Amino acid sequence: MFSIGTDIGIDLGTASILVYIKGQGTVLKEPSVVAIDKNNDKILAVGEEARSMLGRTPGNIIAIRPMREGVISDYHITEKMLKYFINKAVGRPLMRKPRIAICVPSNVTEVERRAVEDAAIQAGARQVYIIEEPIAAAIGAGIDIARACGSMVVDIGGGTTDVAVISLGGTVVCRSIKTAGDHFDEAIIRYMRKKHNILIGERSAEDLKMNIGTAFPRPTIADMEVRGRNLVSGLPKNITVTSDEMLEALQESVSAVVEAVHTVLEKTPPELASDIADRGIVMTGGGSLLYGLDKLLRDKTGINTIIAEEAVSCVAIGTGKYIEYLAAGKITTPDNRNY
Repeated sequence: MFSIGTDIGIDLGTASILVYIKGQGTVLKEPSVVAIDKNNDKILAVGEEARSMLGRTPGNIIAIRPMREGVISDYHITEKMLKYFINKAVGRPLMRKPRIAICVPSNVTEVERRAVEDAAIQAGARQVYIIEEPIAAAIGAGIDIARACGSMVVDIGGGTTDVAVISLGGTVVCRSIKTAGDHFDEAIIRYMRKKHNILIGERSAEDLKMNIGTAFPRPTIADMEVRGRNLVSGLPKNITVTSDEMLEALQESVSAVVEAVHTVLEKTPPELASDIADRGIVMTGGGSLLYGLDKLLRDKTGINTIIAEEAVSCVAIGTGKYIEYLAAGKITTPDNRNY
């Protein structure tokens, strides 16, 4: 069995959930999607299995995302989803309820924060720590946040983009916007509808984003075939889409991210801004993997921008290590509750 002091870190994301267990690393990564039967509210599938049902379910079954823009939109379903993922990650009974650290966007309200805490308690936590995503991302990226030195983190998740300047274990300046990975997908869907008169689904939009999506001109144009429904004839149609079209489709969304970074830099104290100019900007989260986004930020700010090694897992890793940082006294009084 696991030891009494089992610590679990959870990146409760809009697009996916990652679970980190102390001593084992990231043990689970699955989409935060739940399929339920509307007739009896019974959960039929969770995670990858439920994601495969998106847009393909009969009338009585709905595949939903209980997390929207970084916060809980359906408390009941989120609680059940958390319990399922914790049990799946641990894999066996625990001698004692675990301590769980969960990350939230930097601008969540007290009500939203409380909902996350309560969901974790109902899912089986004995102690809950709430950590802001930029702090978790910085820890996961290997930044020594305890130093009296400015570090800038741009965490682009599924529902929110968090931009923060961190020093001495805390956030000095931060901004959270609702433009992130899901917004990129929606922009692609709108573009395909407007430009090609074709309606595509969320999964097709995500495939386009991951394969040929770009925020900065590519040296060679990439293309990809996508199938959608022709809005004029109503029949399925295949078309070939290029990376240049994706650049046009995503321009507004990526500009919002660049603007958020600009805003935070403008509010950053001069000494810390000097540190950031020397140390560079660190990007984390799945959205940071959009081709050319780091080049665009470097071009617009003049500051070296790098993508963290394990960009997708950074927040989960940092959330898991957060409790260790507390024990080592690297972070000030935590926001937690005991049960």
